Amino acid sequence: MPVPSNQGSDATPPTPGSPASGIIPAGPADIPALVSLVNSAYRGEEGRQGWTHEAHLISGSRTNAAGIEELLNTPGGVILKYPDATGDLLGCVYLQKEGDKLYLGLLSVQPAQQNTGIGKQLLAAADDYARRQHCDRIHITVISARPELLAWYERHGYRRTGEIEPFHAGEKFGIQKQSLELVVLEKSLSFHRDSS
Repeated sequence: MPVPSNQGSDATPPTPGSPASGIIPAGPADIPALVSLVNSAYRGEEGRQGWTHEAHLISGSRTNAAGIEELLNTPGGVILKYPDATGDLLGCVYLQKEGDKLYLGLLSVQPAQQNTGIGKQLLAAADDYARRQHCDRIHITVISARPELLAWYERHGYRRTGEIEPFHAGEKFGIQKQSLELVVLEKSLSFHRDSS
């Protein structure tokens, strides 16, 4: 499942019954759907239907069109999208190559589709992408006040590094309702390098 970096896709939607094969790179045409998906997963009333919302910690939007466009244009970055059989967006994840490691962020699943395995499939696609980019680990940051989310990532092979980062300053990611920190987690990957 080759996933090129920094390229959009006009690929056809996945065939029913094989959603993992339909995880493909997002492009500029996907920006409105990505903004809607991410904001619904993290903030607002719809987000409260799922377990990943953070509206009790941060108010305002999680992202906007300019933020998604910036990610799509970041060198070494790609947003993988998970469309359903009709092309509607059910999930996404942002990946950015940073030397021999990959940053993973913005993992989002439509609230009504959470707990159906989409998040796990996006993590598996991220692992595959990292290996193909010759990255030996993936790192993420998670809000420290989200023990259930930290536990979910730990169940999927991520380990706390002991590093704590300050939450993003300013209002770009929303307005904090309390003091927040980010816990850094990392997952080691094994892959076989070409001997050529």
